[in-house]
Amino acid sequence: MKFYKLILAIVLILTVKNSIAQIANNSSLFIELKKTDSLIFDEGFNKCDYTALKKTLHQDLEFFHDIGGSQNLKQFYEAFSKNICGDSHYKPIRKLLPETLEVYPLKNNGKLYGAIQKGEHNFYIKEPNKDIYITGYAKFITTWVIENGDWKAKRILSYDHKPVKDYGEKFNANYALPLFDNDKKIEELLMKHKIPSVALGIIKNGSLQQIRTFGNKKLGQPISSNSIYKVASLTKPITAFVVLKLIDEGIWSLDQPVSKYFIDEDIKDSKYVHKLTTRHLLSHQSGFPNWRYLADDKKLSFQFEPGTRWQYSGEGFEYLRKAIEKKFKRPFEDIAKEKLFNPLGMNNTYYYWSDKIDEKQYAVEHDEDGKPINYEKYTVTNAAANLMTTVEDYSKFLVYVLNGAGLSQKNYNEFLKFQSYEKEGINWSLGMQMLTNLPNNETAFMHTGGDYGTKTIAIIFKNSKNGFVLLANSENGMAIWQKILSEYFGKTGKEIVSRNLK
Repeated sequence: MKFYKLILAIVLILTVKNSIAQIANNSSLFIELKKTDSLIFDEGFNKCDYTALKKTLHQDLEFFHDIGGSQNLKQFYEAFSKNICGDSHYKPIRKLLPETLEVYPLKNNGKLYGAIQKGEHNFYIKEPNKDIYITGYAKFITTWVIENGDWKAKRILSYDHKPVKDYGEKFNANYALPLFDNDKKIEELLMKHKIPSVALGIIKNGSLQQIRTFGNKKLGQPISSNSIYKVASLTKPITAFVVLKLIDEGIWSLDQPVSKYFIDEDIKDSKYVHKLTTRHLLSHQSGFPNWRYLADDKKLSFQFEPGTRWQYSGEGFEYLRKAIEKKFKRPFEDIAKEKLFNPLGMNNTYYYWSDKIDEKQYAVEHDEDGKPINYEKYTVTNAAANLMTTVEDYSKFLVYVLNGAGLSQKNYNEFLKFQSYEKEGINWSLGMQMLTNLPNNETAFMHTGGDYGTKTIAIIFKNSKNGFVLLANSENGMAIWQKILSEYFGKTGKEIVSRNLK
């Protein structure tokens, strides 16, 4: 009967979750309970340290497992000794997914007496002469109470256990999806390259599997899944799919001259002005330079006939934005919200600074020496750069693209196919690099972003539907994504890095 009462209590807690104040992950209570949780698992579970368990488990412990049944403290210790620490050659290891951790304080007449902690974790096996390999995933809810000034776990619910069998036995197995659970290695890379932080979104089989964050958005302020990064040219794939949504609705054309809606004053007399199409602009065949301000006269010009060759151009994406705004008489960001951001729940994605952005969440850019840079708050949309977003939001976008982006097959195929040739091994689709003939017969769609103090990458694989996004608030960020691609994606990753460095 007690078990059902507990389940009912948990359901009620989760039902009224919005009425209980979830505390910030930098608060003293959150940090204290995270540390105490680590005593149970990092010290107790992973290292078989019974002293750590005795410090944290309540004498009236009630432990509920959706597969193994319920246990009191004595039964818990017996099962723990037999199943977790009984075989020194076959050791289960638990890894918390820190971005999933939530804490809700429990009070009585305003006085704190306990807390509810919930989260998710992965489980691995460590065997002699083998790399650690993943076996499963589960969720947990712990009810903590204060006893004589110490936090004690009184009730633990472990549920939604799922086997995970398709990752391969090694982190660096050929084309095994990176799990990034070797936190120490990632942290060593950050220190080595003076990178304040990275945020990683891991996609497996067309769905978001993990979000991992390492380091600080600025000194003494840990990064989180809600931290906002400026992602530079990762703006372009977002813009491209906003435009593809308009095309799919039949209210914009891929191949109609954009001069019907907009002609820039600088090129109004050019013989090429009426040849320029959306296809040219999205596949970097516009004939424009990257930015007009780089020209001696600071004016926009055609450097070749549109559609005849490839040349990377931010101006092309901006030209397209101006044409769309002219036709629809609406700001491009409003269209992006309607077509992408709102439907996908990308609630922390912005083309420019506004009072909706929580500046405390901003991952400040850093130079090559790891020192913060004075950042500029852009207040107008740039369709090619300056997008601000979180790793979770951008991961949602990549998952959406991998699963067809809600487009008709005809228009999705336009994204999937070759549009222009950059160099050997690298082509372009609409808005992203396209790398074909990779190991495992794979095709990758990829984009990088780089302004001073920020380096980003997004990559998705057509056949496996895997991928990842990495955001770094550092001038040295390229070093870490090249390392991750090379080490965690095996031959496929090494080939991608090699083609981009040629």
